[in-house]
Amino acid sequence: MSVDAESTQPILQSYVGFDSITSQIEKKLLKRGFQFNVMVVGQSGLGKSTLINTIFASHLIDSKGRTQPDEPSRQTVEIHSFTETIIERGVKLRLNIVDTPGYGDQVNNENCWEPIIKYIKDQHSSFLRKELTAQREPFIQDTRIHCCLFFISPTGHSLKPIDIVVLKKLTEVVNVVPVIAKSDSLTIEERIAFKHRIKEEMAFHNIKLYPYGSDEDDEQDAALNESIQDLIPFAVVGSEKTIVVDGKPVRGRQNRWGVINVENENHCEFIHLRNFLTRTHLQDLIETTSLIHYESFRSKQLLALKENGMQQQQQQQH
Repeated sequence: MSVDAESTQPILQSYVGFDSITSQIEKKLLKRGFQFNVMVVGQSGLGKSTLINTIFASHLIDSKGRTQPDEPSRQTVEIHSFTETIIERGVKLRLNIVDTPGYGDQVNNENCWEPIIKYIKDQHSSFLRKELTAQREPFIQDTRIHCCLFFISPTGHSLKPIDIVVLKKLTEVVNVVPVIAKSDSLTIEERIAFKHRIKEEMAFHNIKLYPYGSDEDDEQDAALNESIQDLIPFAVVGSEKTIVVDGKPVRGRQNRWGVINVENENHCEFIHLRNFLTRTHLQDLIETTSLIHYESFRSKQLLALKENGMQQQQQQQH
């Protein structure tokens, strides 16, 4: 006769109070605040800065694209980091945005992804060094990239060869979320066909994108991740301008044919991307970075150190 494990658990005869641990944790976390690091990768002119400002409803970063004819073009990929603290209903979020101006803008784009990959790995390396010090800080400042927004040009055809190469490199070290930039330049039919071709190409080249899914996911989490995977790549439009439509102010873009409302699901998928990044998967992006990408980097580094130590020991013995 089998006995249900739950029935063997002792039943408390009176209130103890340990169920308040969640509120204790919440209080400490709210006091400390949260850190979220986002990298944006894509060619100049795709609206990277505008989209970030639109997602977080604040003017956080300025465009780094060329605006004057006499302005020299960038010869290398640069890394620019911006940090802002945002507070919403008592929750403090330290937002670190890493821009990569110059990516894909040169005549010869060979190995243009190397500074980006190096920067991501450098953040892992810095975190590992702080972890391994004899006297560790109580809270190590986390500069590891939690999410990389990869901007795809709205050509309507297929991914560029450079996009495929870079996506393969990035997905090995960071959570990658691809977006089709300025999707209002495509018709609805073109957008659907473009997304379908991109998905086929990513499947063909075995490019694994976030969210990855886990055995720990319950039915609700699995269904949510599946809905996100169906939407990827997100077809988005960004705008910091407020336009009045039917007496209501909306963020959008005005053209001769009407208004593109960035928060209207019928116009673009911006609202799905924002909800995904801030309301449903923000914590999971942080945890996945630590448990998958950083852990993989950490184990490789420690194994390499062990092998080097063994080789040095063998050389000393000889």
